[in-house]
Amino acid sequence: MKEILKNPYAELKSSLNSGKISATELAQACIDRIKEVDGSVKAFLSLDEKRILNAAAESDQRRKAGKPLSEFDGMPVAIKDNICIQDTITSCSSKILENYKSPFNATVVERLLKKGFILFPRTNMDEFAMGSSTENSAFQVTRNPFDLERIPGGSSGGSAAAVAASMVPLALGSDTGGSIRQPASLCGIYGLKPTYGTVSRYGLVAYASSLDQIGPFSKDIQGCIDLYSVISGKDENDSTSVNRPSFSATAVSATDLKGIKIGIIKMTSEIEPDVTKAYENVLNQLKERGAILVELDFSKFSLAIPIYYIIATAECSSNLSRFDGIRYGSRKDNTGKLEDLYVESRTEGFGPEVKRRILLGTFSLSAGYYDAYYGTAQKARVLIRKEYESFFSKVDLILQPTSPTTAFKVGEKTKDPIQMYKADIWTTSVNLAGLPAISVPMGIDTKGLPIGLQITAPSFEEGKLFGFSQELSKLEGLNILLPEKIG
Repeated sequence: MKEILKNPYAELKSSLNSGKISATELAQACIDRIKEVDGSVKAFLSLDEKRILNAAAESDQRRKAGKPLSEFDGMPVAIKDNICIQDTITSCSSKILENYKSPFNATVVERLLKKGFILFPRTNMDEFAMGSSTENSAFQVTRNPFDLERIPGGSSGGSAAAVAASMVPLALGSDTGGSIRQPASLCGIYGLKPTYGTVSRYGLVAYASSLDQIGPFSKDIQGCIDLYSVISGKDENDSTSVNRPSFSATAVSATDLKGIKIGIIKMTSEIEPDVTKAYENVLNQLKERGAILVELDFSKFSLAIPIYYIIATAECSSNLSRFDGIRYGSRKDNTGKLEDLYVESRTEGFGPEVKRRILLGTFSLSAGYYDAYYGTAQKARVLIRKEYESFFSKVDLILQPTSPTTAFKVGEKTKDPIQMYKADIWTTSVNLAGLPAISVPMGIDTKGLPIGLQITAPSFEEGKLFGFSQELSKLEGLNILLPEKIG
């Protein structure tokens, strides 16, 4: 039965609704597949079989009674370990929250449950979403299903690897500076970072509040469309939630490529030759179909990485101050002194990358440096937003490789944080501007590793992203055959 998981999400959804497969059969297929391959991939931190199968049985009973909660009733979806699920551990892949059980559901989880989705918690991640490779987890290193010696991307690497390895058809991740799009690219699947504020952050453990956004992963574009339509919409529990209705999947229509204006970037020596070749293949096919290509000057975006890391680390310093050994997380109190409690709890609870970012953020917020660093970065952020506004006065969409390279080997960049940070060179500016962007498959390199294409649209134009992605999937050389054998 686990063979059915080779089918794209759209086919699984059709089979569920037609009665060809039951929710229990689909859930069991996912469980069997996880048991078969996750010992090598290490995408999941836990697997509550009893809870999953009970939820699937309830879904089957509803369908049998002719009262399904929605067309998605019984569809499995994996959940990243920083999204709260009631009575379930939400550790953010950190020792400091190793035994923390959430007393409530995140808004996105509530919306999934109301539609009958079957939750598969918890997928591995970089600790507190701080990383680009999922090597910063306190518990395990997730591997790329295409090559187990390589990373799947991060910080949502567990969710991306779970979908790419056909363990689940859908997954949720979070994106602060590329943490959905970059792993989607390196794992050969679709991954959407929505417009900031269109998906509630209530119940998402905060890393950088002005940048974080929850979004979907799927093998096909329809999965991202459907999942986004369910989780989007105004939420009174989130002060940053925009006052817009949920996205309607029926609003997506085919994009006419003839006459569409596409913003493109100039290739440089930093980009791997195979990535350049795949990018040029897409652009040539678009041009043949009547698209108008407009080269944009991205020189002002050369500072996007330092701007991002000043703002993100400052916000992380503030957000993670709550994890002090008293209110949340593990507690180490060996001397009975308050200062020692703080130091010992955080020293043991936080990993090296989290400590590094807290220190950077605390420094940039400190007296005498606030204006020079954090204040200046916020001003520069406004300039990036205005630059995007200028771009979108000239073009409809912007196309770039999601990552300048394909997946690198485990351990290759862990000793050089700057090189690791550069993995997000084309994704961070999108978060700084609050725009929607999606990574779609763009082919494979000579080593058989996936290459991703990032498509960016103006705010609230997710429908334009989806329609264009549907047309893009019809071009030659873009579809990627996901790995059937692991290792």
